[in-house]
Amino acid sequence: MSHPPGLDLDQLRAHLDRERPGLVGGPLSGRLIEGGRSNLTYEVSDGSAKWVVRRPPLGHVLATAHDMKREHRVIAGLYPTAVPVPEPLLLCEDESVLGAPFYVMEFVEGTPYRTAAELAPLGPERTRAAVLGLVDTLVDLHAVDPAQVGLADFGRPEGFLDRQLRRWGKQLDASRNRELAGIDELQAALGRTLPSSPAPTIVHGDYRLDNVLIRRDDAVGADRIRAVLDWEMSTLGDPLTDLGLLVMYSARLELPDSPISTTASAPGHPSPGELVERYAARSGRDVSAVSWYTAFAWFKLAVILEGIHYRYTLGQTVGAGFDRIGELVPVFIEHGLTTLQDLQEG
Repeated sequence: MSHPPGLDLDQLRAHLDRERPGLVGGPLSGRLIEGGRSNLTYEVSDGSAKWVVRRPPLGHVLATAHDMKREHRVIAGLYPTAVPVPEPLLLCEDESVLGAPFYVMEFVEGTPYRTAAELAPLGPERTRAAVLGLVDTLVDLHAVDPAQVGLADFGRPEGFLDRQLRRWGKQLDASRNRELAGIDELQAALGRTLPSSPAPTIVHGDYRLDNVLIRRDDAVGADRIRAVLDWEMSTLGDPLTDLGLLVMYSARLELPDSPISTTASAPGHPSPGELVERYAARSGRDVSAVSWYTAFAWFKLAVILEGIHYRYTLGQTVGAGFDRIGELVPVFIEHGLTTLQDLQEG
């Protein structure tokens, strides 16, 4: 039996047998689904049932128990609600089992659609319904009362936007090794036009189509979001930051062969304006400042991409497409400036 990196299947089986007797019915096999600098995700099976194990990346030197505990906590809080999440089965903070804290959750069948090409086989009608369903699920998330699901102290909503802007500004400063026209202007303009946040909600932090699993429900003849994944950036804060990010990911980048893709060019994909209108109608929230939140999303992604480019120039990041990331950053800055200009002129 081969053990995937970071997952000792014998140790895992022994722990599950102790903590959840009868859950596992045979020898475990496993494979790494996702890896890298983010948390690691494994599919584990005993030959008849499947589960998912999440743990921090290998060699991570920071205290990571908090990360796993937070992810498990938000999923456990949301599981009884209308928000589709995998059933959480076990949290282990004992690092002697796998070398790091981890948690186990239900395996959910479904597809994370990452590109327009992956969406295209669904056809225009199914694509449109799937993306609108993404908005509806976001409304359901933002309708959850954090106190009712044990998450009243899950974050610090006061001053959330100001803290977020400063945090990403610090990230930018840590990656500076070239001139980036307009990025300081964008950051300053965002700071000058900071909107007043609505009442805080649970915020996903990275809400987009490829962070949900979609599967056809033949009984009703429709595609359903079966699970929202990747809660590592979740907190309590301004719900419109999730909407702004979703709007940004729904814009047409028109960058052929770009390593950064959106699904916006798929036939039937709703426009950003349609997504905003649906969110406003279903949530009842004032979305008049959505351009600010979208511009902030462009800024945030520009900073993330610049960080990747910076690590690439130091030889710390290898792989297809990384050599082209640097040329994309100015495109994201320009989109941010244009979006903010629309807000100021509106």
